[in-house]
Amino acid sequence: MKNTKILLGIMLLATTVLATACGPAPAATTADATKVKLTPDDKPYVGFVLDTLKEERWYKDKALFEKAIQDQGGHVKTLAANGLDDVQVKQAELLIQEGVDVLVVVPHDAEKSAAIVEKAHAAGVKVLSYDRLIKNADVDYYVSFDNEKVGVMQAQEIVKRQPTGNYAYIGGAETDNNAVLFRQGAMSVLKPLIDKGNIRLVYDKYTEGWDPATAEKNMASALQQNGNKINAVVAANDGTAGGVINALQAAGVSGVPVSGQDAELAGVQRVAKGTQAMTIYKPITAIAKQAADMALQIAKGTAIQTTSKVNNGKIDVPAILLEPTAVTKDNIRDTVVKDDYLKEADIYGAK
Repeated sequence: MKNTKILLGIMLLATTVLATACGPAPAATTADATKVKLTPDDKPYVGFVLDTLKEERWYKDKALFEKAIQDQGGHVKTLAANGLDDVQVKQAELLIQEGVDVLVVVPHDAEKSAAIVEKAHAAGVKVLSYDRLIKNADVDYYVSFDNEKVGVMQAQEIVKRQPTGNYAYIGGAETDNNAVLFRQGAMSVLKPLIDKGNIRLVYDKYTEGWDPATAEKNMASALQQNGNKINAVVAANDGTAGGVINALQAAGVSGVPVSGQDAELAGVQRVAKGTQAMTIYKPITAIAKQAADMALQIAKGTAIQTTSKVNNGKIDVPAILLEPTAVTKDNIRDTVVKDDYLKEADIYGAK
């Protein structure tokens, strides 16, 4: 039954994929099957393997990345596994069999995605880890934002608004290395204040699958365990922040600053209304363009100049880390609106 579901999932997702390549995909069942280049020419062929399209931001990444590849004369095919690790590995195998020159991967599970790197390298295909780092594998390159700095910025803004009291940390999915980095960054700010006794960390939990409903349940538990006396919340992204805010409102608790991340429309709307203290804007245009440039360079065998290295538990992965931006009520128009990332009318409503 499990294998049937996985197969149906792959078939369903494949029918919804946007692909610029021409011609039918060759049949193949194993990663080491003979590779057949799907494209009829010598243009670079890039495979984009997404964790999910269940979250708003990944539609933006997909569209921007595909356009950047196409604008530079490359072919691209995107597959999304929607959180199913086995499906994501099978999709990577499919793209390898179709003759991609490079795989760009947004891993669902940082550890399990190491299998994708092994299969790609066995076929002579290099792997670029996109936004999230694949752990314990010989990943060729990594492009992301400074994710530990994201956590630092989240905690700094919340501490500025609420320097004392009971804090809750509502993290992302522990299987996502970014979520671990966000927490590390936040704790580098909070721990000295905890040690001084200014702050009490009364709740600290990751959120399975980044699920807002799970975050809401976790926050409800935090409130119940502490008699509703939670003074501040560091939430890892806008989805978890939305769940936190729902729990606070259900408990009749107001005035609690809550962080976020991703600058999703719903999150920025809450920031504008004052129900969410801040979000982190990671310009997706920048990371998609950077990743597309790197993917095409890899496909052409051109050397890539990286700016740093990030250890993934096995090697120091050559990396390019971009700068995130904190968004508060005061700078919405100067950040996400100015960059045309979100529309002012969508954030504030029609005048």
